[in-house]
Amino acid sequence: MQNLVFEEPYKFVPAHRGKIWTAIFKRFLRPYLKRTHGVVADECRGIERLRQSLDVGHGIILAANHCRPSDPMAMGLVTIEAKMLLYSMASWHVFKQDWLTTFIARRLGAFSIYREGMDRAALSYAIKALEEASRPVAIYPEGCISRTNDHLGELMPGIAFIARAAARKRARQSPAGKVVIHPVALKYQFLGDVNDALTPVLEEIETRLSWQPQRHLTLVARIAKVGRALLSLKEIEHFGIPQPGSVYGRIDRLIQHLLEPLEFEWQVIEPSVDPVIRAKDLRQVILPDMVSGIISEAERDRRWRQLADIYLAQQLSLYRPGYVQPDSSAERLLETVERFEEDLTDVTRTHGPLKLVIDIGEPIEVSPDRVRGGGNDPLMSELQLRMQSMINKLADELSDARSTAPRRMRSVPVGV
Repeated sequence: MQNLVFEEPYKFVPAHRGKIWTAIFKRFLRPYLKRTHGVVADECRGIERLRQSLDVGHGIILAANHCRPSDPMAMGLVTIEAKMLLYSMASWHVFKQDWLTTFIARRLGAFSIYREGMDRAALSYAIKALEEASRPVAIYPEGCISRTNDHLGELMPGIAFIARAAARKRARQSPAGKVVIHPVALKYQFLGDVNDALTPVLEEIETRLSWQPQRHLTLVARIAKVGRALLSLKEIEHFGIPQPGSVYGRIDRLIQHLLEPLEFEWQVIEPSVDPVIRAKDLRQVILPDMVSGIISEAERDRRWRQLADIYLAQQLSLYRPGYVQPDSSAERLLETVERFEEDLTDVTRTHGPLKLVIDIGEPIEVSPDRVRGGGNDPLMSELQLRMQSMINKLADELSDARSTAPRRMRSVPVGV
């Protein structure tokens, strides 16, 4: 389990408001992305849409998909192209790594959000930035890194709360101001040979499984076989034996096996259908007594085991049905094997070269009115639809470009 949850009291970490360090770090951003994340080329689209919102003085949220750890740093490319500064909401664990990470993150405009509880300080900080229209605020509403660039996860509702609260404050100004959300799609293109990139990783995993290297299989078949083996190991751990049925049916069964007893024990009322939200809700009720230190050592150990099961359920849910097929893109295969490695070792090696396209969509004006009654929030529904449509468009564009490229320029076919 990655070091994402901490058994200590949360303390809000504000962004550094100065401009000098930001200007210095911007000079090193592209070299950093290349060296650390393999991003060798980038393209920012829709900058003129963002500039228009900036020029009229709107409070601006940039709502982006979160498919790779590089996303928050990559959003810095937008600040370079749009000639602006940016605040970015970042999980508290980012500031718990080491002093250098905290130093750089704060000076690039990041402030903390505590995902395991109600963080009024972070909400107030974001709302005030939007009320003053001092800087746009970048938010990643999926709530975790998906490693599924073509699929947008369920969006957390906090972004709508922040946007409407700020919109109400701006509506009371004289003259009245507005808050808008710009949906942002980040799309990574793998420019290398996917077989060369993934074969060493698969061979290491096969060795850990005590297998001989499965070089006789196509790349897709090899990935599928490793995936089934890793799932079977978890089923043996939790059920005693591998389970029957389709892979994704088995994944769903294991998720329910992990989460339903905990939701019953901790009295989670009307659990969400989304495992990421369910995991967040469970952590919010399990952690407080651990942080306060009022439980026994045995109970503390029991809760850490529960947190590990919750983390596993969340990770399992990020393997999307049908994401890997014989004709899947190199990017989908890359993401899947990276998740295998991450789930086994908590880290994954850098795979490049990558090209990143950042597309900034048309603004969605936020009404200051509260949503009445039950049902879906229309703001969240529109944002989800817009973001997924933009991601689909970029994926289709990349697929079309590959299909029409001269044969000599195409990547090595997947599975050959």
